[in-house]
Amino acid sequence: MIVNIDGGFLEPGEARLPVDDGGFLYGETLFETLKARERKLLLVNEHLDRLELSARLLDFPCDRKRIESALERTLPRLTAPVSRIRLTLTRGSFEGLDYPPTKAARFVILTFPYEEPGNPERETGAACVFAPNRRVNPLSHLPQMKRGNYADCLYAANHARQKGAREALFLSAQDEVLEGATSNLFIVHDGELLTPPAGELVLAGIMRRQVLAAAHKMGLAVRETPIRRDELLRAEEVFLSNCLIDILPVTRIENQPVGGGGLWRSLLAEISGKTPAGKTPA
Repeated sequence: MIVNIDGGFLEPGEARLPVDDGGFLYGETLFETLKARERKLLLVNEHLDRLELSARLLDFPCDRKRIESALERTLPRLTAPVSRIRLTLTRGSFEGLDYPPTKAARFVILTFPYEEPGNPERETGAACVFAPNRRVNPLSHLPQMKRGNYADCLYAANHARQKGAREALFLSAQDEVLEGATSNLFIVHDGELLTPPAGELVLAGIMRRQVLAAAHKMGLAVRETPIRRDELLRAEEVFLSNCLIDILPVTRIENQPVGGGGLWRSLLAEISGKTPAGKTPA
């Protein structure tokens, strides 16, 4: 693991944040999870654009130039073929409930080796379960942002692991499927590619956008529309997306076989051809 706090590198065992940091006291953070392949960041501009937008909506300090510089200096230290990079912003140390001054803000970069889904896993497909809890968003800003208060997703993801599944899928009170604990959801139904509309409870994921763009380029019929549980279970194809797994087909939900189509292969090939590395930050 590599640790970079405010542009400085620290040994993992020596890295510390004060106990009065807002991230610890209130879960007051913003974050992005990026992927690097062969020391090149994928879709970095898209991630930082979303981070900046979220920061503006929450009046959250975000020094993009310093972050870009820190990322650039982190990349040469990566040793794994593929790495997961967690970028976190915190407002810094609080005194009471007032926001700290802008100069108190911190950012933290953590890197970990990451193993992408291999061909056998993609061909076998992933198993999913329905989350036992609801997806919550205490703020109604649009688009939904990636905030440090991640308890609902962590609870759902742990439930999936306990059930031997790859992902947990959130359902609304209307029995509509929303998204996974860490992924967006797509289905193929009657020849159309469908995905729940982004909004307060569905993240406008970076890879989700790539999938939609690839589908439009391929001339596919695409709709962003609510998806009922019964439609999901009857779908011709089901797959997940995020910036770590790219696209991963789903073949079982609550031990019931689903999907089986192969459109995901064409979409993955289209995405891989257009987003291999992007630009490293300047």
